[in-house]
Parts: sequence; structure tokens; C-alpha cells
Amino acid sequence: MSKVRANRVGEQIKKELTDIIQRELKDPRIGFVTVTAVDVTGDLQQATAFITVYGEDEERKKTLDALEKAKGFIRSEIGKRIQLRKTPELAFTFDESIERGNRIDQLLRKLNEDEK
Repeated sequence: MSKVRANRVGEQIKKELTDIIQRELKDPRIGFVTVTAVDVTGDLQQATAFITVYGEDEERKKTLDALEKAKGFIRSEIGKRIQLRKTPELAFTFDESIERGNRIDQLLRKLNEDEK
């Protein structure tokens, strides 16, 4: 499969996944979730959704547990919305890049203050 096609499918899954989480899932454990990216394998069999959750570690864990429990429903909804021969298996993981970026920003600010 073409990497370009996998990227396009990933972007479409990201869009639909965001809509499903915001509008369809009614689980109270799901907090404020942002889908930052979806990485799809070249054969379109697996998709990893990178998410960020606003809140503490406990809220993040509850949200991830709720998404894992709803994985079957989410996959079937994506299958209805996107015309693919086979809907990819979903996996959810936290996107640590924002936190890493904030930490680097803090370090740079502190370094800048120390120089002055």
C-alpha cells in the first residue's frame, strides 16, 4: 500500500474518531480528549490513535480505560463512515509530545532567566 494512502486514511480516521468521541460516546469517565494524530500501517490493518487528555493522571487513566472498553463500538462506527475493505484495529496511546514541549519551554525560560 502507498504511504500516501495510509496517511490519507489516518487523517480521515482522526476526523471521524474525534467526532465519535465528542458526539457518540456517553461514558462519564471520558474527559476532555483531543485526538492529535492517527498512524496507520501501510497495509491498513492497524491504526494507533495518539490522544491528549486534559487533567490529572487519574483522569487520563480513566479516559484511556473508557476508550479501550468502547473500542469495538468506535471501530464499527468508523467502518460505517469510511469505505474500506477492512476497518483497521484501533490502539490508543497518549501523545507525550505536548508535555515534552512544555518541559523544554520551561527549561529554556529558566535558562534565559539565569543568564539575565
